[in-house]
Amino acid sequence: MPILIHDLIFESAARAPRAPALSCQGVPLGYQALARAVRDFASALLTLGLQRRERAAVYLEKREENVIAMFGAAAAGGAFVPINPLLRPEQVAYILADCAVSVLVTSRERLAQLALVLAGCPALRTVIVADGGLHARLPGSGLDRVDVLNWLSVMALGAEQAGCAPVLIDTDLAAILYTSGSTGRPKGVVLSHRNLLAGALSVAGYLHNTPQDRILCVLPLSFDYGLSQLTTAFASGACAVLMNYLLLRDIVEAVGQQSITGLACVPPLWIQLSQLSWPAGSTLRYITNSGGVMQPGTVERLQQALPHTQIFLMYGLTEAFRSTYLAPQDLAARPDSIGKAIPNAEILVLRPDGSECSADEPGELVHRGALVAQGYWNDAARTAERFRPLPSRQDGEVLPELAVWSGDTVRRDTQGYLYYIGRNDEMIKTSGYRVSPAEVEEVVYASMLVGEAVALGVPHAVLGQAIALLVTAAPGVELSREALLAACRQRLPNYMVPLWIIVRGELLPRNPNGKIDRALLAQELAQAIGRTELRGDTHAGDHDRVRDEGAATASGARVAGEPA
Repeated sequence: MPILIHDLIFESAARAPRAPALSCQGVPLGYQALARAVRDFASALLTLGLQRRERAAVYLEKREENVIAMFGAAAAGGAFVPINPLLRPEQVAYILADCAVSVLVTSRERLAQLALVLAGCPALRTVIVADGGLHARLPGSGLDRVDVLNWLSVMALGAEQAGCAPVLIDTDLAAILYTSGSTGRPKGVVLSHRNLLAGALSVAGYLHNTPQDRILCVLPLSFDYGLSQLTTAFASGACAVLMNYLLLRDIVEAVGQQSITGLACVPPLWIQLSQLSWPAGSTLRYITNSGGVMQPGTVERLQQALPHTQIFLMYGLTEAFRSTYLAPQDLAARPDSIGKAIPNAEILVLRPDGSECSADEPGELVHRGALVAQGYWNDAARTAERFRPLPSRQDGEVLPELAVWSGDTVRRDTQGYLYYIGRNDEMIKTSGYRVSPAEVEEVVYASMLVGEAVALGVPHAVLGQAIALLVTAAPGVELSREALLAACRQRLPNYMVPLWIIVRGELLPRNPNGKIDRALLAQELAQAIGRTELRGDTHAGDHDRVRDEGAATASGARVAGEPA
């Protein structure tokens, strides 16, 4: 029974050494070869002086070296820190400094971009370049005090000298995943081997993964949902197919060319993929969604395009990896549910005082169990806010149990199924009501007029906040303001009808994990509205008096009614 995250690779290698573990650009790597590479890299890190619990960051696109470095660092007793390859040098430097990274694995091109910001990373002592070293040092860049090594030489060192790895247990530090918050600097979520292993075994179990599966990895490996594609593959002896795509059509083509059986995406990506034509007879056994609610219209289009593919709707947060899933057989009856707790997790719906909510009473989703992370790195204040003790359930219990309080509002029906309402920090407070953006967006998506939609709160002198709606037109639809307003008025109470509707001619911006960047949109909207004057006597539903083309067109947005 594996107890450490890298044991998943070693045990699969023992069972089926020649079975494919990875595939990158059509080139397979078997489990035995991957296990050997992980051991060699771990030995090299130990020889280079990596200490237990020290951090090794990986700043690469999806490739073999990325996977080997992450699991090799864990095998050496260190902690891997995967960094999204889309991040800018200043963002990367912040992460390297925040968790005092001592080893960085990156590419030649990326290192050249980082050179001028590494001076602010004093703990960094070794850089391993996956595709060759730099031609020359850059004085004053921070590289003059760092050993820059070539990947091949490092792997040769590890093969020659077997470093002595420390004895590890499952509660030891394994990884730190940085997640962007709605405000402030990114947070480093601290994960143990037990956290990662429990998540891998749970998800691989309910997805019924087998060694015959081929899982396409399109999400960033720095994203817990993206990393999960690797760990669930290794837990079941399946093959993880690494892909760095340029066009959406590339994903559809890869599914057919690579005989893919499993695919995971976030809602904005599924919206776009559902609008493409898929070839008949797809090999996809299942697809999964997390990172946000997938709208029923998107689900219906995917069901039509992939009639023999199971759809798993899931909910998770980096602080607990995965919390719930809706089984495919429940999708028809409950398309708007996030399901029930995954195996080996308990999901509670609690009031602010910690007592449990009644059926259909909104409350905060609280996750307890082996998947709950170890807090935020170097951030005691935010850790205390999110990771809090549960009320004692038994007389005589002395030590409190820490759970993760998600900040998300949900309700549980009488059958135990959970329904997402919204994030507590995203709720719109208008006319004395609390409005979930998801409630407004669900109605907007159901109109079939929009491709993407985001509802945000805008400061208003009378209402407190007014609702602004940012949308893109659905393919082939000439979106009119009147039609969208009519759909909203038909299905929403007056206080929930958007006061502002802004149509963008391009996709809504994404954050590095592929989710719609609500924080950036809110900032752009605030700047745009700051250039106009909201009438203090305007009320919800009085749309004709607040349309302002100059404000709406700031940052490339357009007022509904203009051609999309």
